[in-house]
Amino acid sequence: MKSATALLAAASLALAGSVAARADFFQPVAAVGAVNDDAVVQGMPRLLSQFGFFTDGAGQAPAARVTPYRLNTPLYSDGAEKLRFVYVPEGKRMEANGDGLIDFPVGTALIKTFAFGEGRERRLIETRVLLHRESGWVALPYVWNAEQTDAALAIAGARMSVVTPAGEAISYRVPNKNQCKECHGLDDAVIPIGPKARNLSGEWLAANLGEVPAGAERLVVWEKRGASGAEAVARAYLDVNCAHCHRPGATASNSGLDLRWEQDDPHALGVMKRPVAAGRGAGGLLFDVVPGDPDQSILLHRMLSNDPGVAMPELGKSSIDREGTEAVRRWIEEMPK
Repeated sequence: MKSATALLAAASLALAGSVAARADFFQPVAAVGAVNDDAVVQGMPRLLSQFGFFTDGAGQAPAARVTPYRLNTPLYSDGAEKLRFVYVPEGKRMEANGDGLIDFPVGTALIKTFAFGEGRERRLIETRVLLHRESGWVALPYVWNAEQTDAALAIAGARMSVVTPAGEAISYRVPNKNQCKECHGLDDAVIPIGPKARNLSGEWLAANLGEVPAGAERLVVWEKRGASGAEAVARAYLDVNCAHCHRPGATASNSGLDLRWEQDDPHALGVMKRPVAAGRGAGGLLFDVVPGDPDQSILLHRMLSNDPGVAMPELGKSSIDREGTEAVRRWIEEMPK
């Protein structure tokens, strides 16, 4: 068994040129649980605290160069509160590209913590880290201990019992490292899917990129969605919750659906499109989206299911998003027949 010092040294070498280059990156702490030995050998930090992202992990207080951000329309994850941060190495910066997306320099870390409960009852459940290395993005899941003092690398994922904000008791799933690729995979590479320019505020973009790129602030702010039309709300929801898989080059590209915000072909969005390989997931229905008839639309049928062979999305939730399904229902109802 290697010593803690040797493991930290190996990790530092493996992550050289990335966020590990920070002087405060590795700080020895007590172990909080079992980790995957292979991952440690590969040099990945086995404790979240070893990154130095937070001055107070339990309080989610960011360290220097770790910047909080929020999304206009967030991805639904059983109603979990999400605390999002980005670390960019000194001397480097994020830049907008011509597609309205953001290019993150090598060394960037995207950090997302999932929590349930409020006030003193709030419990941190997991923190997911995306590290941008020279070879590409690496996805790492960390699970918080019961004492809320640190989180341990959980390559195999985890299951735990939580109560959602709606009062529903569920078995919450922390994805394993390979499952991260199912949502973050595009053309066989791991990519970020949340912080797109169109899903961030103009104020944050101006402060952190120096500009508000074309196409930014187009997705609705979810808590203010009542001021927007049904199509804008539903399309924003589908772009954030579904399009990372349902787009060309992604894991569900064989479905023929392309639910990205920029897609304007009704057939690609599912309108009167027959399913390609839905199987029993279609529920006996004939078309992905039937204008004016949400109850005959496979898209909504699958969103309203918790059956593992039917439910969409397949990963990332164990409960039905009532607000999201209502937004999609209204959009379909208002489509001209």
